[in-house]
Amino acid sequence: MAKIVFGMNQSLDGYVDHEELPAPSPALFRHWIEHVRDLTGSVYGRRMYEAMRYWDEDRPEWSAEQHEFAAAWRRQPKWVVSRSLKSVGPNATLIADDVEVVIRRLKAKLTGEISASGPELAQSLTEMGLIDEYRLYLHPVALGRGKPFFAGSRPPLRLVASERIGGEVIRLTYVPA
Repeated sequence: MAKIVFGMNQSLDGYVDHEELPAPSPALFRHWIEHVRDLTGSVYGRRMYEAMRYWDEDRPEWSAEQHEFAAAWRRQPKWVVSRSLKSVGPNATLIADDVEVVIRRLKAKLTGEISASGPELAQSLTEMGLIDEYRLYLHPVALGRGKPFFAGSRPPLRLVASERIGGEVIRLTYVPA
């Protein structure tokens, strides 16, 4: 059975805003490359999927690490939850209806980790009881605005691990209590 994991970079005050957070250190970017490479697949909300489509096509200015991340991202299966999109890119499947049924089927059929990306999607999956683990990557900045990591009420959680990644980021891992 697969495990659904919701993890994102966030500020100390709880916001996820990839345009406002500092660029990842080499150690953190390496962590994300390995994380994506090891995933069984990813489930995205529409906005997060559209942001991640940046990795669909190589860019000449990218570093070797960015090319490596893009290759890992492109290889993995993706499921995109959206009622407004009519189509999705390569290696992606659109989920417009019956989200809970589809995600439960994926969890039952697959093994390994499936990443859930996007606060609104994570909130819906939390309400359905489908998120098995929350990973908060805390950056030492306060943004004061943006999308909150928890889009709705915070579920009761239990801390199971903490890890320093690079010099400044702390990953806190929680499971539902």
